[in-house]
This record gives sequence, structure tokens and C-alpha cells, in this order.
Amino acid sequence: MTRNTIRFIRRGKVVEVTAFPPSRTLLDYLRLDEKSRGTKEGCNEGDCGACTVVLGRLRGGRVFYEPVNACIQLLGQIDGTELISVEDLAAGGSLHPVQQALVDHHGSQCGFCTPGIAMSLFALYHHGEAATRQDIVDQLAGNLCRCTGYRPIIDAAQQVCDGKASDRWSKESDAVRTRLAALQDDTDIVIGDADSFFAAPASGDSVAAMAARHPDATILAGATDVALWITKQMRILPKIIHLGRVAALHRLENHPDRLSLGAAVTYAEAEAALSAIDPDIAELLRRLGSKQVRVSGTIGGNIANGSPIGDMPPILIALGASLTLRYDAAWRMLPLEDFFVAYGKQDRQPGELVWRIDVPKLQANEAFRCYKISKRFDQDISAVMGAFKIAVENNCIANARIAFGGMAATPKRALATERALVGLKLTEPDSWSGAIAALGTDYQPIGDMRASADYRRAVAHGLLQKALSEIAGELTERTRVLGQRERQVVA
Repeated sequence: MTRNTIRFIRRGKVVEVTAFPPSRTLLDYLRLDEKSRGTKEGCNEGDCGACTVVLGRLRGGRVFYEPVNACIQLLGQIDGTELISVEDLAAGGSLHPVQQALVDHHGSQCGFCTPGIAMSLFALYHHGEAATRQDIVDQLAGNLCRCTGYRPIIDAAQQVCDGKASDRWSKESDAVRTRLAALQDDTDIVIGDADSFFAAPASGDSVAAMAARHPDATILAGATDVALWITKQMRILPKIIHLGRVAALHRLENHPDRLSLGAAVTYAEAEAALSAIDPDIAELLRRLGSKQVRVSGTIGGNIANGSPIGDMPPILIALGASLTLRYDAAWRMLPLEDFFVAYGKQDRQPGELVWRIDVPKLQANEAFRCYKISKRFDQDISAVMGAFKIAVENNCIANARIAFGGMAATPKRALATERALVGLKLTEPDSWSGAIAALGTDYQPIGDMRASADYRRAVAHGLLQKALSEIAGELTERTRVLGQRERQVVA
């Protein structure tokens, strides 16, 4: 069975939308169709946060309110959610507590960024726990403000985000939950015709069969990358198949020896499980995009699009992750490192889907380090991303897996360097130089707007030296800028 409409909750009522272009963004729907222009268009690439809205989603019988960038969220993706924009916050002539706090603390000047900031804080207001200053800073990392300055905005958040939400959403939570539950079904969505459509199949078999029938279709997961093809490259995407409604692709299984992640598992959904593997991964995820990006962006999408500067693939390669792919009813598995063939090319035939990522956990004798080098600390693209897994026996390196992003046309292992490390003693740092120099055999980086080739080479050498030094027992506050969670681990 299929339906030709998407359905979502808007201001307490069910809205049904049909006959929209496949690549219609949520921002354009709000501003052009609905005429709700409080949500602003800024960068149009998910960076500035001016377009932030909140989606309410039902998970495990509870409603979660999450911020998303409306400029890189396609309209078809919001089926089954509650859509909240800045126009909805005030009621009966009274500002919402978040809005009032921003007024009281002088948290707005020009006001262009303020709607997005208010919506990000609205999501934090409904988080269910009192927010620390670090929680607030992390929440606002995807909201840029060049007029007000962040101190009064943070002050406002500290006043109001106390874990005790009291607004009409909290008071009507049972009704919201009932409305959202009524929208959930197992019916495939197909809006359009055979030549141009937005499809959101509801089952694994349906999505695999549709992708095989339409190998020219764009496969859409979180849209944090694909939407930029629309907003920045001005590409026409006549056929879009969305993976977001397939339960199997959202499955996260935490086994004793590995994590199994469905390809549509978002970074937000996987954050706790991935962070438990190692504190360095927790810190990397805190800096990967913004809250808005992590809520929408998927690990499978990051892999399938094959960016050479994606932050997660080097980590997964170093850990020894493998992929399961599906083409209609046919399945195959391969090591993640073999999936990346060349720049912009992956080992995936048209219509074949990345289905699952299996991530081994660390063994007792294995140490892990990863480092993200970028011009900006928060929400920036890496110039160099390095990940290192070192197995140690009797103070000697028994095995090594090293992967870098930003050093080649794909995320790539340092095979020559790995071989050179085996047998070296961590207690003899003077013996490491030859293995570190072997990085020159593994990588011939290019220079671009983010970093020169010489800089990348120097950084890669330094990161390997740093990883070995830390694993040898020299982890101190001097060696890195530590996030809050990592400080707790070190302490």
C-alpha cells in the first residue's frame, strides 16, 4: 500500500501536503508556501543556524524535541513529526520562557539569528535535565551570532534551561504523543510519478526493491550533504528515495564485541554507544558538525557519499569496521577501507544501498587515539583527521591500524607506516622516527583552501608522534584541548 501525501503536526493539527517538488526544502515550504517568515535564510548550507526549527519525534513512547536546519532538511523528511517554528512559541500575548529570558538578558541585537537561537534553546529547554554551561555551548555551536555576542545568550539559557519545562508543549505532552502515534504507519510514501518523485518506503524490502528499479534515483538519509547539492550546486534531483522510515536502517545493536549500526542511524542516536568505545571518539563527536547536523546526519550517509574529509570514516577504518550492502535481495559484505575506490567513487553499484556498519570494540591490549585538526574548533571541516589503533604487548607494538582523512582522495589506511611500527618499543621513542617518516610513502596530500600539502604532511607526522607519546603514558593537560567529558575521564 502507498499514500501520496506526507503528514505532520502543525500547531496542534494534522497537515497533509502533496504534489511538491522532490527537492523542496523545509525552509522554502515555511517561507514561501506557509508564509511563516520568522525562520530566516542565512548561509543555506546548515552552518549558521538562522533557519533552525524544532521537530518533535516519537521514540519509545516519548516525544523528543530536536533542532534541525530547515535549509538542508527536505520537506518530505518531516512525515510523522511535529513541526515547531519560532512563530509558535509565544501564546496569549506572552512570550515563551526562552524568549523572555533572551529579552531579560539582552540576548538579541539585529535579531536575524535570534529565531534560530530561540529554537535551539527551546529544544534544550525540553531536554529533561538541567543544562550545564558546557551543554549550552554545545547546543549553540550551530548558531552563529555576530552582533549580540554569546555571553548574554548563554546567561539567558542558564536561567531558563533548568530541566523543568513549563509551557504548553509540556502541559499537552500526552495529547502530542497521541497525535504523533496516530501518524505512524507502515505505508510506503510516493509523491509524484515514475519520472519525478519523492519516495519514503516503510520497509527494508520496499526500499531495496525501489532503489533497484530506479538506479538513477538519489538515495537520501539525513540530507546534510545531499541538500547542499540542491542549495549550492543548484542540481535538479528528479527522483529521491528517503531511507528515514525504514526501521531496520535505524537499528542500533550493542554487542559485547561490536556495534552494529543501521545505515540511517544518526550521529545523535549513535553518540552514546560510539563514545563508550573510547573518550577520544566522544570528543570528536562533540565537534562533528552541530547539534542540528548530528540530529539529521547519518553515519551511513557519510560513508556512502565518500567524502575524503569526513570525520567518521578514518575512525571506523582504524577500528576495523565492515559494511553490509544490499541490492534488492542480494547482500554482500566488505571491509570499510575497501569501499572507497577513488575520489567521488565508491564500490557501490547504482541502486545498491549501504545497509549496516559493524564496528569492532577495542580489546584489552588495544589503545585508540583520534584527532581532528581544523581552523575552527566547533562545526568546521577537517584539514586533517587522524585515527590510530595500537595493540601493545610487553611495551611493544604488536599491531597497528592507522587511517587519515584529508591526506588523500579518499579516507585511507597508512599501510607502510603500520608495518614499520610493528615491533617498536613504546618505551624507546627515539626508535619511532623511521615509522613516522613512512607516512611519506603512504600519503601525497594536495594543498587547498583548508591547508597546504606541506602543512598536512607536518601535521600527520605530529599526530602520529602525539598518539604514540600518549599511548606510551604521557597523556597530560598540556597535550590537547580537552572537552568536558574528556576532562572527567582524565580526572
